[in-house]
Amino acid sequence: MTATEGTSQAVRQPDGRFILQRYRDLLPITDQTPLRTLGEGGTPLLRSRVIEGELGLGALYFKLESLNPTGSFKDRGMVVAVAKAAEDGAKAVICASTGNTSASAAAYAVLHGLRAYVVVPSGRIATGKLAQAVAHGAEIVAIDGSFDDALRIVRELADRHPVSLVNSVNDHRIQGQKTAAFEIADELGDAPEVLCIPVGNAGNITAYWRGFTEYYHLEQSTKLPAVWGFQAAGAAPIVLGEPVAHPETVATAIRIGNPASWAGAVEARDASGGSITAVTDDEIMEAYRRLAKDEGVFCEPASAASVAGLMRKAREGADLSGQTAVCIITGSGLKDPESAMTIKATRHDSAAEVRDVERALGWS
Repeated sequence: MTATEGTSQAVRQPDGRFILQRYRDLLPITDQTPLRTLGEGGTPLLRSRVIEGELGLGALYFKLESLNPTGSFKDRGMVVAVAKAAEDGAKAVICASTGNTSASAAAYAVLHGLRAYVVVPSGRIATGKLAQAVAHGAEIVAIDGSFDDALRIVRELADRHPVSLVNSVNDHRIQGQKTAAFEIADELGDAPEVLCIPVGNAGNITAYWRGFTEYYHLEQSTKLPAVWGFQAAGAAPIVLGEPVAHPETVATAIRIGNPASWAGAVEARDASGGSITAVTDDEIMEAYRRLAKDEGVFCEPASAASVAGLMRKAREGADLSGQTAVCIITGSGLKDPESAMTIKATRHDSAAEVRDVERALGWS
């Protein structure tokens, strides 16, 4: 059954938390598709404790995609893409990655007994992400080039060799990732007025818009959100209107100069009446610290771009009063521990005695 053939009754009868079961009728699932799961989907919407009030919003929620099995939103798409690859008889998968895709592809390859090949830009991938790919047994090629170079290479390799490409140019990835939009509408009872999302290779913004529009046409929501996408200022090709040859940003997950899903991002922006704008690394890191300090959310820097962008919109005079906004937290802070260690900690050294610890804390 396709999305257009689905019924609202089918949508509202989840068989469980995991997306292959819960949204089966809205995904390209057949009786031959192996429905194996690592526990992806069903991520919480956390309501803001502090930032919501500062911005004058009616409600602000953080969609914690960081709580997926490998720590990022990539698992939603990968569970579908690798299952379909296995269904088609593939023995191996391949991807280019700035980190999260490699971790997810490697894990889901293990789940289906497939080999995983990963091409990454050398020295430009966060330790926490590369460690996951290594642990899952992926074969890694580190190239002297950018993510965009890596994607070009793996696309050609997939054409020349019997491996399944599982980057977001594979539509099964988009199909899986759209389910996050379904979950938001299901939990809130409707779509929010505003969706804020980081934009790197642009597959996720494309997927969310597809999900919200499908749900709207199935009459599972009464409105569509304005989609506000945010790129890092040093890697903002969509904002600039042309590819960036040498993208640079602390937000490594969105350090991409020529997004594969550029057209989908533009469609989401224009059809939703939204925008795609840039935020600086300083704004990203300020939002990163605020999320951890004020909201209890430890995310990777790229995730914080969604919140940094919302805060910038408010500073620039956007009227947010009474509106519900959802910011997508795309990946865990444990993906990039080096960024966390740039925050100045309050630390005391002490002898291992109660009175010494009291003195160190100023309690005596």
